[in-house]
Amino acid sequence: MNRHLAAARSVPDSRRRPPRILLSVPAAEAHSFFPPETRDALEQVGEVTTADPAALQDPQAFHDAAADARIFVTAWGFPRLDAARLALAPQLRFVMHAASSVQALVSDDFWRSGVPISQAGAAMAPSVAELSLTFTLSLLRRTHRLDHALRSGADWDAARAIARGREISGARIAVIGASRTGRAYIRLCQALGAEVRVYDPYLTAPDPLARLACGLSDVLAWGDVIAVHAPATPETHGMIGAEQIAAIRDGGAFVNTSRPSLIDMDALFAAVASGRLDAALDVFDAEPLPRGDRWRGLPNVLLTPHLAGASADSRRRAGWIAVEEIRRHLAGEPLRHALTRTDLERMG
Repeated sequence: MNRHLAAARSVPDSRRRPPRILLSVPAAEAHSFFPPETRDALEQVGEVTTADPAALQDPQAFHDAAADARIFVTAWGFPRLDAARLALAPQLRFVMHAASSVQALVSDDFWRSGVPISQAGAAMAPSVAELSLTFTLSLLRRTHRLDHALRSGADWDAARAIARGREISGARIAVIGASRTGRAYIRLCQALGAEVRVYDPYLTAPDPLARLACGLSDVLAWGDVIAVHAPATPETHGMIGAEQIAAIRDGGAFVNTSRPSLIDMDALFAAVASGRLDAALDVFDAEPLPRGDRWRGLPNVLLTPHLAGASADSRRRAGWIAVEEIRRHLAGEPLRHALTRTDLERMG
């Protein structure tokens, strides 16, 4: 993208017609993000046209849908905004990503273009934190083991003989990553009386969480529950390997609602399959999780299909964030959820 085009994109559009908004989220999620009330609000700020992101992989279809669009509202599956795609959308002035990570969407060409981008990841933080708390409570109380015992035909007394669970009050919760979701999870755990420590290399004073900071090895050895909330970045890839998993105390619980790339999943499986650890997982190396996958048969795991951030409430919040950010963009006001290239290096 040359500097003249980048400069042209930064000039406000002074035409009187409503700005054209290309709304492109997967059909299965469109109503969740934009139910009638939210869709009406979006249509009040611009002329909305819709296109399924899968259909926009074809360059001609992309051009037909995007050529005169000033604003893109995107989610999963939208074409990567490289130089070729940007050239097909010369009127583009703002991208609003209704989902969380924009790694698959942006490119070097996009950052050079100067087009601002916001994302609605903040909408998902409470939802992810709440499922992490649900996992934590279930593992501590051994709900998963009790349920599996009764459903698999175990004798009543045998089920009752499973080691007694613990309450969260007074439990030691080790949080990996002081991200938005990590912070929301910490607030929930502390409200229920848990003791919390955090590993995050970016935690420094005056951040209020800095007083809870520990080294990675220390926090893993300390916690009754290990909850992963760090982003997937080159820096965090494989950060919890076999050595780190071995450091977790026997009888510990491992919760991952982040990404599998942070963990040596083979080492984690070995520890869980042996019965040394229990686990609750929302993310996996292979998704969709194959029917015969090794994780499905273990009695001491809780599994959910990568839906931690996908509550009905979080989807509605994301839609409203999109509408409000577009309003701010059109009014020339500061964006509240804007991303920069530097942000992305730490957020994933």
